[in-house]
Order: sequence, then C-alpha cells, then structure tokens
Amino acid sequence: MAAGYLGLGSNVGDRRAALEAAVAALPRHGVEVLASSSVYETEPVGEVLDQRDFLNACLRVSTALGPEELLAAVKALERELGREPGGVRHGPRPIDVDLLLLGDREYTSERLSLPHREVTARRFVLVPLLELDRELALREGAALRDALARLGPGQDVRRAGPPSL
Repeated sequence: MAAGYLGLGSNVGDRRAALEAAVAALPRHGVEVLASSSVYETEPVGEVLDQRDFLNACLRVSTALGPEELLAAVKALERELGREPGGVRHGPRPIDVDLLLLGDREYTSERLSLPHREVTARRFVLVPLLELDRELALREGAALRDALARLGPGQDVRRAGPPSL
C-alpha cells in the first residue's frame, strides 16, 4: 500500500455534490480515503478563464495501485460522474481528479508525471495539500510550503467549507 494525494475540482452543476460523489466512489476503485482538506473556491487558471469558479479539495489516500493503474481508476471515476473524455483543456468540468503525489515516487509516462507537473505552481493545489500535511515535501526535499511562499499574487483561494467530504 502506498500513501498518496489526489486533487479534486468541479465547476459545473452542484460542485460540492460532485466532490462528495468522487470521495464516495474512490473505494470502489481501489483507493481508500484517509483524510480530506477543507473545500476551497478558486478562480479558474490555465487556458480558459471565462468560466465559473471551481470548488477544490485535496485527499490523502492509500492504495495498492501503481501509477498507471491509479490514473486509469481516477479517469474511470471521472467518466462515471459525467466527465466526457477529451474536451477543452482547462475548460469547465463536472469533476476533475488529479493524481498529485504517490509516496515519494517519481514517474513519467506519456499520460502521467509524478509528482504532478503543476503541484508546486498552483495555489489551489498547495493550500489544501498543506492543510493535510504542513511538512509535505517532494522527494528531493523541496518543501511545498516554500513553493507556496514563492508564488506571486493571483490565484485567489477562499475557504468554502469544512473537510466533511
């Protein structure tokens, strides 16, 4: 079993219900949820900025799945919850589940990079991750709290609810 972290996001429909549905479905996909961050409302970032704000949270999980198997599991979960494959990059979506970290594993394939390529550049990821573990660091020792401190202005992240996922 490996400990890992997933990022959740939703900006279509009942955003909170989508996050809760993802958490409830993860055990059926071989992923045990150990802890949830608070829920945060965040402005869109990336290629499509003219869209509804997201609700985001991070989860600490445990799984026996390897990186590619875990990616396949979260993509299947997204489809179950109404996310169509493809679509506009960074566009609106009912659910987004990102594999952020899987232990201290470094892994790269055509479909996946661990740690996630954007983990140190996105405030909406770092704030909930650090809520789960203030001492979280990447394999080479880079503390994620230092990455958060280095981020410039922007990427407004507002607490929108308790960690009751």
